Amino acid sequence: MTSIRGERQALLELKGVKKYFDIGGESWFGAKKQLKAVDGIDLRIYAGETLGIVGESGCGKSTLGNLILRLLDPTAGEVLFEGVDLNTLKGEPLRRKRAEFQMVFQDPFSSLNPRMRVSDLIAEPLTTHGTVQRRELKEQVGALLQAVGLDASYASRYPHEFSGGQRQRIGIARALALKPKLIVCDEPVSALDVSIQAQILNLLAKLKQEYKLTYVFIAHGIPAVKHISDHIAVMYLGKVVEIAPTAQLMERTAHPYTESLLAAVPIPDPSLRGAKKTALLEGDLPSAIDPPSGCRFHPRCPYATERCRTEEPQLAELAPGHMAACHYPLEQGGMLHVLA
Repeated sequence: MTSIRGERQALLELKGVKKYFDIGGESWFGAKKQLKAVDGIDLRIYAGETLGIVGESGCGKSTLGNLILRLLDPTAGEVLFEGVDLNTLKGEPLRRKRAEFQMVFQDPFSSLNPRMRVSDLIAEPLTTHGTVQRRELKEQVGALLQAVGLDASYASRYPHEFSGGQRQRIGIARALALKPKLIVCDEPVSALDVSIQAQILNLLAKLKQEYKLTYVFIAHGIPAVKHISDHIAVMYLGKVVEIAPTAQLMERTAHPYTESLLAAVPIPDPSLRGAKKTALLEGDLPSAIDPPSGCRFHPRCPYATERCRTEEPQLAELAPGHMAACHYPLEQGGMLHVLA
């Protein structure tokens, strides 16, 4: 079990979560072909913390986000929210529980109905769950807009009248409407300009304190999450390969894949660029339909041995709170590798 912060009860806990998609056709052995998007994830997230989940496109991080919100049913495993397995809930109990977790989407335009005014978009969850009386809706919508840095007068406008950053603020206001305990942010800044990204990240950090929120923050790379996350989990081909407190992950990278993600980050100071000795990641992500044997990263790993090709590594604790699934964890901040 990948544990974050002790043994107290987690707000969110994933136990052996898998999600396989049937894609038609059969394998050589007559079994149905399946895409293994998420393949055995164990995580614990505690109230008030932010877990960043990073990895390349196709690693399964967005699917994992949908499983957390019960937008998809898992093939196996449990998704526990405050100790309750969401997969056992149906109908009204599930609808009531869903008020406690929300999502901020990647594309701030397509996630908002262009035919609805901002006031209706933000009020919709309030009216659906009956948490606010109709006479109070206008005041509540205005307060939510102001909370995300927009003027209350914007409530009468339509989504197309706003910039991308403003639309994302509206999406965040909508997510806040029911005062959730958990918000899954699925690449919420990737479609925005760099300067606007910083504004949205600062806003999310501010709202986390004001509303006592817990975040799962999904992104392609570590730079987008390191300033907002308490812990970072690195996913590769459906599995978590490393997880650690953010500062510790940056200082002492343990998995070669994490090292490659960090090596891809541009260095602003030209005088320091030659000091980066780590090779950039080469090759494409293997197919999740037929993942490699042993360590799934071994076809792209510069340190792979025969053991890596035949034996799958398990997550093991290297330091308090720092776990990696690698037979030969990196040392000295990722610059040396021990082959045993």
